[in-house]
Amino acid sequence: MHIMQKLLIIKTSSLGDVIHNLPIIHDIHHHHPDIKIDWVVEEAFADIPKLHSGVNRVIPVAIRRWRKAIFNQATWVEISAAKQQVSSTQYDIVLDTQGLLKSGLLTMLSHGKKHGYNRGSAREPLASLFYDVKYQVSRKLHAVTRNRTLAALSLGYPVPKTLPCYGIMASATIDSVSSKPYIIGLHGTSRDSKLWPTEHWIEFGASLAKQNMQLVLPWASAAELERAQHIANRLSNATVLPKLGIAQLATVISQAQAAVGVDTGLSHLSVALGTPTVAIYTDTDPALTGVYAGAAAPAINLGNIHEIPSANDVAQSLQAIIKK
Repeated sequence: MHIMQKLLIIKTSSLGDVIHNLPIIHDIHHHHPDIKIDWVVEEAFADIPKLHSGVNRVIPVAIRRWRKAIFNQATWVEISAAKQQVSSTQYDIVLDTQGLLKSGLLTMLSHGKKHGYNRGSAREPLASLFYDVKYQVSRKLHAVTRNRTLAALSLGYPVPKTLPCYGIMASATIDSVSSKPYIIGLHGTSRDSKLWPTEHWIEFGASLAKQNMQLVLPWASAAELERAQHIANRLSNATVLPKLGIAQLATVISQAQAAVGVDTGLSHLSVALGTPTVAIYTDTDPALTGVYAGAAAPAINLGNIHEIPSANDVAQSLQAIIKK
């Protein structure tokens, strides 16, 4: 058997997708204990693979930022430096678990046998043109299972049947956010249609007050700050956090009794950190991209497309997972 020494993973974005890719690191090391794994990721999410001890080197790219300033000379200097980083090492395998044109192009720049999804399995079929070896993996599977299946096929070990091990530990130090036990409320998301009604958050927060629990609210944009302040102003037990980066937020999430969140990458981060999590879906189907409980902690998906869970549904689910 060929001893594999170096692997490059290409999974650049978004936050939830990057987190759904973490379990393959544990799987791969289980079968190839001495392998060195490098990972190409969007700069905004580079903190996530850095939290995993099984990742050797994180190579940040800034495709989102570069696109906006493509005629800027500084952009091209950065692109050239990133190309140099991606192409400087000879890898045994280059694995694109993203299956998009942009990840296919990054794969093309690398040196090593390139593995990825076939035409029918990739999210953007043209991406499959960039791979030497292509695999069929059903698009009806959850994203975590798809990633784990593709990695197993590419590296020649049986597709795992175990619960995923996300393998990350929060490491940033942060001042205590609350002296009382708290639930973190992950209320912000990329699309308004995925939000949970503000009045539901207030009702849910009031139910926590009866149990002497705090509701802690992070934010990343002006709109999220405004919503967090509106919720907190209506409650006696809610705190709005200062603006935090992903690594600091990971620490706050890891110290919570549980997390309640909408369809956002931070809900997936909570699961990956082993914090019991209730995820609320209002506009997407959790069967494909819902939170996926790891071996470390329970998780529950509530709701679906046009199905909005009530504050009571969420409070009852929260009780169930905290008891576990």
